[in-house]
Amino acid sequence: MVESTSGFLLPSPPPPPPRPPPAGTLAMERGGGAPPETLREEGQLGCVPPPGLEASCVKKSSWGFLFTGIVGGTLVAVYAVATPFITPALRRICLPFVPATTKQIENVVKMLRGRRGSVVDVGSGDGRIVIAAAKEGFAAAGYELNPWLVWYSRYRAWREGVQGSAKFYISDLWKVSFSQYSNVVIFGVPQMMPQLEKKLELELEDNARVIACRFPFPHWTPDQVTGEGIDTVWAYDMSTFRGRETRP
Repeated sequence: MVESTSGFLLPSPPPPPPRPPPAGTLAMERGGGAPPETLREEGQLGCVPPPGLEASCVKKSSWGFLFTGIVGGTLVAVYAVATPFITPALRRICLPFVPATTKQIENVVKMLRGRRGSVVDVGSGDGRIVIAAAKEGFAAAGYELNPWLVWYSRYRAWREGVQGSAKFYISDLWKVSFSQYSNVVIFGVPQMMPQLEKKLELELEDNARVIACRFPFPHWTPDQVTGEGIDTVWAYDMSTFRGRETRP
């Protein structure tokens, strides 16, 4: 009670209401743990991985990309190299690459002695016959469907110093005319010889000579034969062949 100036007792004013505690303090008093600000800071710190773990993840990702690139590059390289060798086997008439032996080359060169004009090797492979003919003074050419073998043949001709007279072309023999050549060399297979026989009959001049290795032509009679076994070489002169045709 408070005494007024007039002598009467007046009631005391009520005390001010207590201030509410901060939200964080109230939460702690009620058993809620740390304040929200602290929890947020701890949560943010908990999402950051250790530096060592982050570096390890980056390293694994780099190795993964590197491994994928190596595998992909290897497959592309194998496909590029193998396709020219496998594709001919899928053709109706397959002319496989079998390198000529030293004796076969000697026998072919023997059949070219005394001859003039240019030489062509049909299915020239790695260029051995063409290079040997160029060394004998002929202007020689080779037609081969496999680009890897053509590039290798050109390199061999350059290495042997006959790149000026030995030429190589990437082409299908059935799409090329051999009419400009005086000497035709062929390492054929039995399945293709009848068709090639007809093709050469139509294209070659009377002064041309055809030299067959490993397998003879089925209907022509050779003018000369040399060698034995797989090294046998048959020579056919178109002039005598066509002369036999015109006889009664």
